Amino acid sequence: MRNRIIAVLFFGLVSIYSNSQETVTAVDSIAAEEEKRLYLNLDIVNRYLWRGQCWGGDYMAVQPTIEYKLTPKFTLGFWATTNFQNDYFYPDGVTYYKGYQEIDFYLTYQINDFLQFQLWDYYWPSVESVAGIDNSFLNYGRDGSKTVDAIWYFDFSEGYKYPFNATISTLVAGNDFSYDRNGENPKQNFTTYLELGYTFSFFEKAKWTAMQNIEIAPVIGVVLNNKAEYYSYADYDKPSFVNLGITVSKEIDLGKGITMPIALNYTHNGATKNTEAFGKNFWITTVSFSY
Repeated sequence: MRNRIIAVLFFGLVSIYSNSQETVTAVDSIAAEEEKRLYLNLDIVNRYLWRGQCWGGDYMAVQPTIEYKLTPKFTLGFWATTNFQNDYFYPDGVTYYKGYQEIDFYLTYQINDFLQFQLWDYYWPSVESVAGIDNSFLNYGRDGSKTVDAIWYFDFSEGYKYPFNATISTLVAGNDFSYDRNGENPKQNFTTYLELGYTFSFFEKAKWTAMQNIEIAPVIGVVLNNKAEYYSYADYDKPSFVNLGITVSKEIDLGKGITMPIALNYTHNGATKNTEAFGKNFWITTVSFSY
């Protein structure tokens, strides 16, 4: 009888210990999953280039990103950029923009393995008061600094193992208006941009760590209808290949969940419209810190 009691107690303790270990493991797994819901990133670039458009001149910019995954498919995000310049124009008063800032909110929904829908709210207020521009946050009118971009993003690299991606972007609201010959009768232009990209991976099993997992990603981007002249460095009356580029990148693991991606990008704006403000060719260096 005594031996039976000891056996029961022994197996009871083992059972309790096993259950407690499973509980701890489950809690740790849930905690890890909770941590993965939050994504933080900080980009430092030598200039801000967006789809072949250089905003803010040849000044370094800082660009933070915050993402929070509400569900496995639905994510909310925040992105911003500033070049810390306080003057809107260069000293001559007419040569392009000097100071530039932008604050964007966005959401993404993963429809399936290869298709994602994104909705971006762009807010690009001038760094100082300018006649004819209303920087109110909720002004989506002709004098406002807001646009809304609906994006279909195709990525076949995960589920299908093809490192090919494509973007279809259309401005669906905000200051994207075209006018008649007299500058009247504004109409929403629905400016559309298409982009195709491919990623090549090299040296995945290289012995030298510095050479491992280097990626080269060429891209072709074209603006189809720019009659609202939303893309300043694109042709007005015909499709413009504004973003012909290639990026070489590598991600460095700093430990404790922190990575440091480094990228070098070359972009050629092939629009026939004059782009002499900063030239048609751009070199962009990006150093990031991600968590």
